Amino acid sequence: MRHRPPGTQVIVVDDGSPGGAASGAAGGFAGVEIVKLERRCGFCVAANAGIHVARGAIVELLNDDTEVTEGWADAALAGFDDPLVGAVAPLVLCRPGADAALQIDSAGDCYYLGGVAGKRGHRQPLGPAYLHRRHVFGASASSAFFRREAILRAGAFPESFVAYFEDVDLAFRLHWAGYQVLFEPASRVFHHVSASYGRPQRRLLERQSQNEERVFWRNLPGRTLLRSLPLHFAVLAGKAWRRWQEGSLMPFICGRLRVLGELSAMASHRRWLRSLGPGKGAAGTGLNSWHIDHRFLV
Repeated sequence: MRHRPPGTQVIVVDDGSPGGAASGAAGGFAGVEIVKLERRCGFCVAANAGIHVARGAIVELLNDDTEVTEGWADAALAGFDDPLVGAVAPLVLCRPGADAALQIDSAGDCYYLGGVAGKRGHRQPLGPAYLHRRHVFGASASSAFFRREAILRAGAFPESFVAYFEDVDLAFRLHWAGYQVLFEPASRVFHHVSASYGRPQRRLLERQSQNEERVFWRNLPGRTLLRSLPLHFAVLAGKAWRRWQEGSLMPFICGRLRVLGELSAMASHRRWLRSLGPGKGAAGTGLNSWHIDHRFLV
């Protein structure tokens, strides 16, 4: 409320918070609109509820563990002067402790062809490499700006995901529809990372594994998907080894296997993707403009 541009609509979605705590907190601020869900539905349902109520041409999602800074919105909104920009990713910084150096949470999202999604610059110190505006694969939904028309055309957030990797899935659909994603470092948001969900438990680990696997099979263009299979199987082997070392192999495997029960739904989704736009990726010619990484970078 302190830093918003004049005329901004502020919506708080209360996703079934215990005792209506979120609604109660938001009700203390004049002019805030509250959308209350009677039961907890998860990030995707809550975000979509807010998007449908929004009246502006541009919407920004903010997790309840984020903090905006002065001028953050103005810098990002300027990116939408280009009609091809469907989303703008701000520079998301980990909330520092006393006298701590600034550390990046996300400078936009990245995606490796073998099926690995990640945050650009995650846990790296803020430096010159992340201070330049550029196109990126996607925008982290913790604090992303979207052209409302674009996000609705692309089907909004996949509610079956509940939470995690939903922004990666959406980024693919925005690209299929012909939009681009812009990273704007002058727009800065602090993130108290994982404060919303806390430490992952088995059920959450299974969902993360399932959703990451869904993204790969649902969204890569057909020929590219076939070429990427050896890379993907190598990724799965490497991740399984790491999860075994961490003691979380079973949630990883169970989550991946659940995708086998969704083959029919995935086929329908892939047919729908081709209706979103010219489908340049279908011939493999448009993937460079999607900013998908062909080499695994850490």
